[in-house]
Amino acid sequence: MITRREFLQASMALAAITGTDAFGSWSRLAAQQTLTQDDLLRFDDFGNVTLIHVTDIHAQLRPIWFREPEINIGVGEAKGVVPHLTGTDFLSKFGIAKGSADAYALTYDDYVALARSYGRMGGMDRVATVVKSIRAARPDALLLDGGDTWHGSMTSFLTKGQDMVNVMAALGVEAMTSHWEWTYGTDRVKEIVETLPFPFLGANIFDAEWDEPAFEPYKIFERGGVKIAVIGQAFPYMPIANPKWMFPEYSFGIREERMQEVVDEVRAAGVDLVVCLSHNGFDVDRKMASRVKGIDVVLTGHTHDAVPEPVLIGETILIASGSNGKFVSRIDLDVRDGRMMGYLHKLIPIFSDVITPDADMAALIDKEREPFKAQLEEKIGTTESLLYRRGNFNGSWDDLICDAIRSERDAQIAMSPGVRWGTTLLPGDAITREDIHNVTSMTYGACYRTEMSGETIKTILEDVADNIFNPDPYYQQGGDMVRVGGLAYAVDVSKPIGERISNIALADNGEAIEAGKTYTVAGWASVNEGTEGPQIWDVIETHVRKIGTVQLKPNTSVTVTGI
Repeated sequence: MITRREFLQASMALAAITGTDAFGSWSRLAAQQTLTQDDLLRFDDFGNVTLIHVTDIHAQLRPIWFREPEINIGVGEAKGVVPHLTGTDFLSKFGIAKGSADAYALTYDDYVALARSYGRMGGMDRVATVVKSIRAARPDALLLDGGDTWHGSMTSFLTKGQDMVNVMAALGVEAMTSHWEWTYGTDRVKEIVETLPFPFLGANIFDAEWDEPAFEPYKIFERGGVKIAVIGQAFPYMPIANPKWMFPEYSFGIREERMQEVVDEVRAAGVDLVVCLSHNGFDVDRKMASRVKGIDVVLTGHTHDAVPEPVLIGETILIASGSNGKFVSRIDLDVRDGRMMGYLHKLIPIFSDVITPDADMAALIDKEREPFKAQLEEKIGTTESLLYRRGNFNGSWDDLICDAIRSERDAQIAMSPGVRWGTTLLPGDAITREDIHNVTSMTYGACYRTEMSGETIKTILEDVADNIFNPDPYYQQGGDMVRVGGLAYAVDVSKPIGERISNIALADNGEAIEAGKTYTVAGWASVNEGTEGPQIWDVIETHVRKIGTVQLKPNTSVTVTGI
């Protein structure tokens, strides 16, 4: 008798072959300038259940540039494994040809040249075309949104997320979970949730006073004769990574025991398939999936990883679908007698010049943007440098942001949060107001100016480093490393907390930072209530208008060892 594990392993091999063949065909066809929508959407229907997954869209309604990370360091058991592979290591792992369409979509190598060849990616009107195509083949397909959806753009900021709420409802989303959604505050989240045509799931969201579940933990769907439980897992570290004062009524956390209880509950109710719609982040989900029994599929989000093959954790498959609308995952499952017997998966790249926009969604997007069109499209300056954010350490967008902060706020040192969201601009691109908001738009964007001791500066760097490089994923509570301007330091990611950061100095003159000395520091995105200062986007706009054209020098202020 063939075991379930053998079925899964056989399916894994099949999925890997399918994924590799699909990637290879993109490369060959694109090289011949014959890449078509049909090629991107081709999929051999399999089994009796189809899941569609999108996540971390960050309110990007239109096609964008988005450079994948050059540095994505894994520590502990995650060292040197997916998703902590970049560039040629990533290409080699998945058998992807250098210079191909998939290399452009999934890595940073030769990004500018490939971007000019293959064009922008994403756009919710293109995503709508893909979703409709899948549903035409599989009418019962279940569309799930992993969160970080209502936040990240100028229009989402000005409408308090309503533009994305309207778009996702029109897309036909059937359940979602959350993270940055909560930064609109409790009242706004509750106002939206009351009107959503689909459930807002969070098994790990509890009432802070009564310590009891506060939102629907799961939703059971019946598709193709199969009962499917979708369990929501919101971002567990909300009160640490974001301002707790915006949602004091709720507590979060990984709540591993709670997840096991909910899985057991839905299994006892007779479901055939258990799906965890998670915003934990890849490494946290990998650990959770190894410890919680009975989950068939984890649809992961938060860390923005785009992985072209499922990762098998015991008998659970882990799916990572990228960010910013660049990809849509399709997962076909063979579910029989209450068991997942096999699957096929495809990470569908949303090449905006290839996929035809859905007319209805395009019209809705235009309608949402129209009241703000003049503001959005106003040109502030031009960049001659590639502006990107994603990576464990400073990106060029944050170099520009830190330059603006130091100049406009008259500070020795600038700090910019290590958030993962933020789109890219190519050399020669205009910098519009919308572009600036795409890397700064949030509800607590005041740019403060204060005095800090050298000891405090080191403590901040050590704390943030531990949030990223703690070998236990359950203690990785942040995004990427805090970005700095006017400051240089060394970090050994292999060391324990308190010992990772050394050689801290003022970058302008090399003067060592002294623990007992005070320095002028400016930054933004403080989680402290009542933070004062101009909005960060205004600070950047003022700076860019003054300089006209952005030309950044390579940043070598951070020395990384222990990799």
